[in-house]
Amino acid sequence: MATITAALVKELRDSTGAGMMDCKTALAECSGEMEAAIDWLRKKGLSKAAKKAGRVAAEGLVAALFGDKSGVVVEINSETDFVARNEEFQKLVRNVSGVALSSGKTDVEALGKEAYPTGGSVSEAITTAIANIGENLTLRRVGGLTVTDGVVSRYVHGQISDGLGKIAVIVALESKGDKEVLATLARQLAMHVASANPLAMAAGELDPATVEREKNLLAEKNAGKPANVLEKIVESGLKTYYKEVLLPDQVSNHPDHGGKTVAQAVKETEGKAGAPIAIKGFLRYALGEGIEKASGDFAAEVAAAVKG
Repeated sequence: MATITAALVKELRDSTGAGMMDCKTALAECSGEMEAAIDWLRKKGLSKAAKKAGRVAAEGLVAALFGDKSGVVVEINSETDFVARNEEFQKLVRNVSGVALSSGKTDVEALGKEAYPTGGSVSEAITTAIANIGENLTLRRVGGLTVTDGVVSRYVHGQISDGLGKIAVIVALESKGDKEVLATLARQLAMHVASANPLAMAAGELDPATVEREKNLLAEKNAGKPANVLEKIVESGLKTYYKEVLLPDQVSNHPDHGGKTVAQAVKETEGKAGAPIAIKGFLRYALGEGIEKASGDFAAEVAAAVKG
């Protein structure tokens, strides 16, 4: 039998919003498996945040930078959140983002080999920063978007310096329309993406395993119904799910869009822009998503260090 620790229960509670005892029961029923426990809570209707992307568990900064027809998002992790306030670290993240934008390199290994503004390579600059700051720093990921004719814009949530924060989003719009109108729309959509966290532009872009998991959940929640009825329930449930996770189908949360879906808001803006508009793509980086951070009592560690 798996050991259900307090840390494991807290992690599940943070991810789902379910009660402490419900989380403990779910983990016990699922042999301590986190994903299975999340599904168990969903089936029981106990999860309050079923589609949360994942608990943010690493420190550092994410950055969004854009130019004329391209944009990049970058994540560099550190061991503690104090480093995010460090001017040298902020300069490092900003410079690495600039190198990614100018070089077009969206592969971590390739970006690491690019020339750094003050000399050496990006990887060497990170190594130097590790020595100066005194913490392990990691260039975790980088992504980019480019348009042929249109704009790329950004939004950074939890911003602590220009373009640096906790959630970084870029949105690319392909269009021959008015660039100012397009830039405004792209930023509005980036703000929406930051809060709504869509998973893809179209159903075909979703991870097949994610869709299959959703089908299984719907089937299990409605077990016992006739096969033909169950099939319709699953089909209907998937349509609802797609509206929740596909960007064009989501109801825009920007006040200027008046409760319209993202697709409707884009279509409406075409009149102002004077040309058709297509969402080329979006990228959203939330600091530390998918990384498991070692738990510990920081105050206790400091006290122990003071005692020697």
